[in-house]
Amino acid sequence: MKLEKVIAVHTSKTVYHDGNLAIKVFDKAYSKADILNEALNHARVEETALHVPALLDVGLVEGKWAIVTEFVKGKTLARLMAEAPDRLEEYLELFVNLQVEVHAQKAPLLNKLQDKMIRKISETNLDATTRYDLFTRLDAMPKHNKVCHGDFNPTNILITEEGIPYILDWSHASQGNASADAAHTYMLFWLAGDIRMADRYMELFCSKSGTAKEYVQKWLPLVAAAQLVKGKPEEREFLLHWVNVFDYE
Repeated sequence: MKLEKVIAVHTSKTVYHDGNLAIKVFDKAYSKADILNEALNHARVEETALHVPALLDVGLVEGKWAIVTEFVKGKTLARLMAEAPDRLEEYLELFVNLQVEVHAQKAPLLNKLQDKMIRKISETNLDATTRYDLFTRLDAMPKHNKVCHGDFNPTNILITEEGIPYILDWSHASQGNASADAAHTYMLFWLAGDIRMADRYMELFCSKSGTAKEYVQKWLPLVAAAQLVKGKPEEREFLLHWVNVFDYE
């Protein structure tokens, strides 16, 4: 495998293209357990009806851990949206339809979303009273077992020339309540500064999934608290505001 052609750069990882391979190489400081968990998530999701690149290998490449999948040629949905703003509504509808399809899947061996959120909230430096309130809210939420992507945004959707959507990056996948996944996507649009897109996304998701907007909003303090663990200073004030607003109109 040749690590020459870079196709994506993310925090602590770089993705290369070599022939029919996509090679995601992680920095040496990246947790080996997290890398293996991502590969396992990917393999479990491959067993559903979703289009995901085939997992081919996990191992060391030039002394660094890497996940190797088939290379799928196409453009991300984020790029298509930027290139054709007049088709934004069409692309957003495709995006929501795909997320609803994800939530229709079952992968019983994925980690539980409830457990994942408990761990993340525990890792924050929020005061004990706030953490207790969040745990109480989380415990009261209905327990489901739907596949949740955990980072569903247009950069993780690849559309082939034939129009087939492939879903990338299953590192945050779990099984649980679909509204938590939707709340996280809504939050990502907000963090990107696209409030109009966030609101339109929420309308479409609730309409297509038959979910009350208020039900998704109840997850916002929880997903905001979980996001705090990433430790991005530019997000902290905004996320703390959402964590401390427990009732939305």
